[in-house]
Amino acid sequence: MPGLSGKVQTVLGLIDPSQLGRTLTHEHLALSFEVCYSPPPPGQEACSEMPISMNNLYWLKQNPYSHKGNLMFNEETEAVKEELLHFKRVGGGSIVENTTTGICRDAKTLRRLSQETGVHVISGAGFYVGETHSPETRNMTVENLTDILVNEILHGADGTDIKCGVIGEIGCSWPITESEKKVLQATAEAQTQLGCPVIIHPGRNVESPFHIIRILQEAGADISKTVMSHLDRIRFLVEEGYEDKLLISHDIHTKNRLVKYGGHGYSHILTNIVPKMNQRGLTQCVVDKILVENPKRWLTFK
Repeated sequence: MPGLSGKVQTVLGLIDPSQLGRTLTHEHLALSFEVCYSPPPPGQEACSEMPISMNNLYWLKQNPYSHKGNLMFNEETEAVKEELLHFKRVGGGSIVENTTTGICRDAKTLRRLSQETGVHVISGAGFYVGETHSPETRNMTVENLTDILVNEILHGADGTDIKCGVIGEIGCSWPITESEKKVLQATAEAQTQLGCPVIIHPGRNVESPFHIIRILQEAGADISKTVMSHLDRIRFLVEEGYEDKLLISHDIHTKNRLVKYGGHGYSHILTNIVPKMNQRGLTQCVVDKILVENPKRWLTFK
């Protein structure tokens, strides 16, 4: 796509890939996860309504989706801002914010956070899991869905001129729904037109990633620029020879994952995990590939 080729598209505009620095490739900075609320265990209903405090953090860690307030992550913009400033101080450069339609993407907040912290933010286009699809979305054709994805990258998301720089996270359930399949096919078509990166949230079944890849390949997707999230086997994959294909991130999306509420926060990988990676035999060269070089290659438009 003329104008995008060789560049990375952030919420503040196009940048050279060399400007990304250390990059977290799957995070959320502003969303509502209420659609994924799960009732608490019997007899613990009162816990889902209590204010978050030191006295119930232990319960939240075991039941993060059963506390309604914990899922209202979009209430914590100032705490997120403070964490991004710290992320920048400890050497962080960029964050892929892959909140999509269905869980309350907020492009204006993403732009403000990027402006006020100096962290590059790449916003995600597309749709979350089928459970969050509106009736209108479910009734759309692949062509209609493709037009939406292309428009969010070329013109802007959420009624703004703030452009997305990646498609995803595209949400999939198991078994995959017909609506999700159409979104995947539209993702492949939009990627073909734009040469853009794609990121997928697979369903919770070992067969789901393989099924998704088949759908994407049959629709013409560029698998070399497609990320499958939530596989979580870093050292094993390095030993198997995949160090050029790996990315790393936290997927923070609930309040209890923030430092404010006793969580590890957005700087955890840089300050705690990278030293452990080195201690366990991963060279700095491999770490730099995972945090810098691989994200840079993935996020650059063809």
